[in-house]
Amino acid sequence: MSVPRPVRASSAAVRKSMQSNKGRDTKPELALRRAVHAQGLRYRVSTRPLPAVRRTADMVFTRGKVAVFLDGCFWHGCPEHHTKSATNADYWAEKVRRNRERDAETDALFADAGWLVIRVWEHEAPQQAATKIVHEVTKRRS
Repeated sequence: MSVPRPVRASSAAVRKSMQSNKGRDTKPELALRRAVHAQGLRYRVSTRPLPAVRRTADMVFTRGKVAVFLDGCFWHGCPEHHTKSATNADYWAEKVRRNRERDAETDALFADAGWLVIRVWEHEAPQQAATKIVHEVTKRRS
């Protein structure tokens, strides 16, 4: 199903909101990075683990070949918190479906190249997610 992309935002408020969405350094991302850093790990930020694949991970642990993606509940269709858009519902539903499809493709591409992909939802507690990440990175490094 291909839903045409809206030509312009449905209102000035929507336009302003969309323009303010950040691609990196969001509050959940910064909280997760601080928690991982506090547990002693160092990482690369917003890097392509596989240069030939146009996918940027939020945190990359090159020695352990671990890529961490912090997924937004709306953008990636969180089963707990995803809400249906009130305007342009078909367009947003298709966009989220494509994002989830691309996420699955990314996971498979990285796994085939020997990488471990860890996906964290934005609503997850940073300390718990950091502990999981530290455990997996430490395990892969040894």
